[in-house]
Amino acid sequence: MGEVLSQNEIDSLLQALSSGDLDVDDIREPEKREAKNYDFARPAKFSKDHLRTLEIIFEHYGRLLSTNLPVYLRKTVQVEVINSEAVTFSEFTNALSNPVLLGIVHLEPLKGNFIMELAPKLGYAMVDRMLGGAGQPLEKNRDFSEIELLIIERIFAICVNLLIEPWANVVKIHPKLERIETNPQFAQIISPSEMIAIITMNIRVGDVEGLINICLPYISLEDVMDKLNTKYWYANMQAMDERSFQDAIESMIEKAPMPVKAVLGQSIISVSDFVNIQIGDIIRLDRKVEDELEIFVGNIKKFTALPGTSGENYAVRVTSVIREEQ
Repeated sequence: MGEVLSQNEIDSLLQALSSGDLDVDDIREPEKREAKNYDFARPAKFSKDHLRTLEIIFEHYGRLLSTNLPVYLRKTVQVEVINSEAVTFSEFTNALSNPVLLGIVHLEPLKGNFIMELAPKLGYAMVDRMLGGAGQPLEKNRDFSEIELLIIERIFAICVNLLIEPWANVVKIHPKLERIETNPQFAQIISPSEMIAIITMNIRVGDVEGLINICLPYISLEDVMDKLNTKYWYANMQAMDERSFQDAIESMIEKAPMPVKAVLGQSIISVSDFVNIQIGDIIRLDRKVEDELEIFVGNIKKFTALPGTSGENYAVRVTSVIREEQ
């Protein structure tokens, strides 16, 4: 039971409150904070903002897959990001089936390797499409043949090369497909207790649907974790969009065709002379042989030059640059 105040103490307390010498907040009991459970086996290395930024990156990647894969598979491809989570590497590998399709990918200059897991039924369907079939999966999974793995390796290589653009706002990468594994035991790229981020994407090729899981180890992303936030990503994306727009305009202007003509000279003749011109007739111009020619870019006189040859073609050698705009 709390201590009972005397009347004098109560009067002193009320006087201090009324005069402002004492604040009510100063005498309130501090709020009790509830302790949260922390799993030391799964340290929180990926924040929600990190995972959301990775989702944005792979949403961009999904759009590139939807655009590029139909060229090779001759089927419409729909891709969407459905989930992102942080788990240990052992949880990821324990959930893998056998056989499985795992692409071991190195994204230079990031450390270590990443894993791209493709659902086996998608792999069978893609191989069938590449070989001219209807793109139907097998009713029962089996091991992939050497020829099938070569075709799947080509598909993985196409997918891996498309990673460059989505990651450009974070880091300039040079992706390389190291190898294809069908047994999870040979894909131990990090310690089982290490934390990873998994981005799960649903891909639909024609009538066949399956998942692609992207395994991103924390130790590989550690150097760019400060850039994996939505504020940095959007700010950098806006700056890149402005530069890309300017570069695109400059590129279009540089490739625009410009008509250039060299004028040997001019002459004024009568209509009767013009009507009676025959092959072999000579028309006297207003320039001498040693005079410089006028070079026009469009309708603007920009240069003077001397006539000559280059190989088997007629040519001119620029002697001066002039600025006459009319």
